[in-house]
Amino acid sequence: MVGRLLAWLDSRTGYRSLVKLALDEELPPGTGWTFTTGSVVTLLVSCQFVTGLGLAMYYVPAPSLAYDSVRFIMQDLPLGWLVRGLHYWGASFLVVAAVVHLLRVFLMGSYKAPREVTWLSGILMLLVILAFALTGYLLPWDQKAYWATTVTINIARSSPLAGEFLASVMRGGPDLGALTLGRWFSAHVFLLPATLTALIVAHIALMRKHGISGPLEPAPGAGVAFFPRHVLKDTVMMAAAFASLITVAALVAAPLDEIANPTDASYIPRPEWYFLSLFQMLKYFPGPLEPVATMVIPGVVIGFLVLLPFVDRGDGRHPLRSPRRMLTAVLAAIGVGVAVLTGLGVADLPAGKDPNAWGLLPIAGHAIATADGNTCAGCHESGGPAAPLGITRLTKDEEWLLAHMADPVAIAPGVRSAGDPAPEPVMSRFKAQAVVAYLRREHAGNRAPQVDVRQRLAALTYAETCVVCHRISGEGGTLGPDLTHVGARRDAAGIKAVIEDATEMYGETEMPTFRDRLTPEQIDALASYLASRK
Repeated sequence: MVGRLLAWLDSRTGYRSLVKLALDEELPPGTGWTFTTGSVVTLLVSCQFVTGLGLAMYYVPAPSLAYDSVRFIMQDLPLGWLVRGLHYWGASFLVVAAVVHLLRVFLMGSYKAPREVTWLSGILMLLVILAFALTGYLLPWDQKAYWATTVTINIARSSPLAGEFLASVMRGGPDLGALTLGRWFSAHVFLLPATLTALIVAHIALMRKHGISGPLEPAPGAGVAFFPRHVLKDTVMMAAAFASLITVAALVAAPLDEIANPTDASYIPRPEWYFLSLFQMLKYFPGPLEPVATMVIPGVVIGFLVLLPFVDRGDGRHPLRSPRRMLTAVLAAIGVGVAVLTGLGVADLPAGKDPNAWGLLPIAGHAIATADGNTCAGCHESGGPAAPLGITRLTKDEEWLLAHMADPVAIAPGVRSAGDPAPEPVMSRFKAQAVVAYLRREHAGNRAPQVDVRQRLAALTYAETCVVCHRISGEGGTLGPDLTHVGARRDAAGIKAVIEDATEMYGETEMPTFRDRLTPEQIDALASYLASRK
């Protein structure tokens, strides 16, 4: 019965001839495991398409909802954290696999005639994969996404002649906002998938037309069919790659920073590792030399790869023998340069603000916002005119929030007329900044930790006195020294002495004396906490 059904289906579709065409391809004798890298790339591309489709069902490409939709996927959608993890880490796996495949083709001399166009389609595929990674960067709409995209657009603006035009196309409007997010989302889910699919189809068709190059040295014997031996090798390698990917996705959660804050110009973006070498080069070509790092050097590398099959037209395929030896040395130099720049970039990465860590500032904000008789509770309560602070979504920028906390009756900054002057601020700006830090932690889905009385007192003291000048874990001012690891330099007694009277330690200094401004309990609590920061 099944045989008759399949025979009928074959008579209508001809599927058996298609299967035979796909599986009975003759491979050169000696074709080994190194020729499985292309199948791994195809698997990872398919994984990105499937997980991306799942994410797109719940993602909302709007600045007011993008972050919350990603957080919903991570925290509330069953297995959403795993799907996003597969997609996030899959991007890195795919970049590595594509580069490994490119290196395999180079080392085996598989780009030589008549496979020049096959090689060029592979180069285009690598560039499209990197474009996928770049456009997907903005979609979470968190701090890292917003500021890294800002840097990317500024790099595009530095291009000679068409810089402003490129920046305008990428931004979509005068500022990075809803139009930018819509354009990058459209490119990520419509334009680039269609382009990559067309390139993959063309790449495979060209590979089937010209066949694979086989081992460096021709092996004796007759060719072997693609099925079953090489299919088994491909299956084993693809299974190993997917097992590695799902293990990483299950053990290491995809990161999600705080919601984008366009007013936080102090945030230092940290690109993904595969773009780190380009960002690092910007440090060595500042100002008017910036296009050298962003356009000239990458252009030379891409030009070298594009021209490779037309320059190397000899018969020899061994990478360490003449005449290919020099080309191998050039590619090795490029690889070493990228590796060194990436390593330097990793070493230079600033200590980022962990959205999951509760430092003194958000702890102080939580204490202020939840204290008995606080001004926020009058409106932000169950059944009140505004949502409780614990579930409040941040849809306004920081300046709006700070102004609202200073004059909450006005609801929106600037609505009071000249004849109705604003009253004295209900909350100081420093306390308001602490409350905003607390709200950002809550918005990221991180509940306030339980702290003892001394740490609570230290947090309030820092927010009211120290935050304007001193930074801890990326939060606070920059007029004074960074206190993130001050405990590694001084013990509690030394820190207490500086707080009480810095002039006794340093002589003339801009730091005021706090012996008479703070209580002994405040000084002891603050010194004890700072001494614990090693």
